[in-house]
Amino acid sequence: MKKLILLLAVVTAFNVTAQTKSELLKHFEAYHKEMKGQGDVQGVINSLTHLNVIEPSVQRLDTLAYIYVTEGRNLEALNTIGIDLGPTDSDINVEVKAISLKALNQPERAVVFYEELFKRNANPYVAYEIADIKTQLQDFAGAKARVDYGLTNVKPDMKRAFYESQQPYEVSLKGALTYMKALIVFNMNQTDNLDQAITLLGEAIAMDANFNVAQLSKEALEARKAKETATPQTKN
Repeated sequence: MKKLILLLAVVTAFNVTAQTKSELLKHFEAYHKEMKGQGDVQGVINSLTHLNVIEPSVQRLDTLAYIYVTEGRNLEALNTIGIDLGPTDSDINVEVKAISLKALNQPERAVVFYEELFKRNANPYVAYEIADIKTQLQDFAGAKARVDYGLTNVKPDMKRAFYESQQPYEVSLKGALTYMKALIVFNMNQTDNLDQAITLLGEAIAMDANFNVAQLSKEALEARKAKETATPQTKN
């Protein structure tokens, strides 16, 4: 009799727990829908976090991490999904890790994930990011290979944003790749490739007159050339 009573108590408790879990899922799913409708990003984050606690989901974690990274909360994104590269990681998972690690000034780690993205879906956007990181890492040959791929496959409607000025702006991806190529060839040989780099920067500016960082780079290299040209005359 005691065993029967204990069994009934366990079954009842299980049913109550299952019912509570089901009700919580419905509640936070409704809450999540409402927050999305209102455009409340923090509310969406909260609802996804609660849903994942109630019913863990890799896809939900990836989505949560993606929202964090779009909000510039890169450390929280990585804390959500980790920094390791797994064979079953989704494309979103890999992209979040790549973007976050680059933003957190971890180029050696970030390039691993960008290369994985390129392997899965080679395109000029990812090629630019890899070239940018490889230039930072002084792998100029590797950077140039990605830029050359990008310039070969870029489409006229592709754009890239730049944020170095107070007012963010967009330029054509072809112009951005040409600018990146200028930086690469200059760094490969800062004396012999100076004129080529200036010419490439001029081409990038011709494509996008508002290309502020390319204009600043061109002016800096032209000033360097003028100084190098004037130096021998000064010595004489």
